[in-house]
Amino acid sequence: MKLGDALEITVCTDPGRIRPHNEDAVFGDAGLGMAILADGMGGYNAGEVASGMATTLLATNFSRLMPAVFPQGARASDSGLVEQHLTSEISAANLAIYNAARRQPQYAGMGTTLVLAWFYDNRLSVAHVGDSRLYRLREGVFEQLTRDHSLLQEQLDGGMITAEEARFSQNKNLVTRALGVEESVEIDIRDHEVKPGDLFMLCSDGLNDMVEDDEIALTLQSLSSNLALAAEQLIELANDHGGRDNVSVILVRAKADYSVPRGWWQRMLAGLK
Repeated sequence: MKLGDALEITVCTDPGRIRPHNEDAVFGDAGLGMAILADGMGGYNAGEVASGMATTLLATNFSRLMPAVFPQGARASDSGLVEQHLTSEISAANLAIYNAARRQPQYAGMGTTLVLAWFYDNRLSVAHVGDSRLYRLREGVFEQLTRDHSLLQEQLDGGMITAEEARFSQNKNLVTRALGVEESVEIDIRDHEVKPGDLFMLCSDGLNDMVEDDEIALTLQSLSSNLALAAEQLIELANDHGGRDNVSVILVRAKADYSVPRGWWQRMLAGLK
């Protein structure tokens, strides 16, 4: 089955109840097999510029790159090449944001988190920087697949605070990595197998800071047949809990197998579908 038919993607973003404008930026394209979410930070409008640059540059560049480099679609055996392209394109976006901040004083210090999901050949490569997250719901099990680059996560890892104390910490929004803050950036990239029925959620911290994971999981399970409604409900929950930040959600469901045909006759049959 073609990638665009095998994946269902819903994108939703909201400024929340407190912030005057939305510094989150989102992108999703089932045919491309890509979802991108960025949560900007900086002075007035600067965060919006950084997140917008990240999503626009990456979406545009990958739209051009994929047909040229993977005309039949990337395969599981190409995972090393996929990681190289992710590193290269995200590093280029980081440098573009960094240079824009240096050239224009009103954008000084701007940056953005990033979580990017690339679906190919029954696999998922996820790249992330900062504290925007990617979760997976599989057969009733809801699991966070990314690990925050934040002061809070470092405190948890070091045993300085407990998980219960972390829920009420004042350091929730202090990230230790972001795009555009320095000339280079360290990117975490992980590869995961995807099974039909898997549901993935990318989100900014405006969701998971406001809504507990158990409540998110229950919402996704209850509304899994309607992804648009599920995304809207998650944003409504975040706003009902205070809506202190912009909140963005991208939901991706693997409806069917989307392996890349291996033989010439399989490719011919796939083209006829």
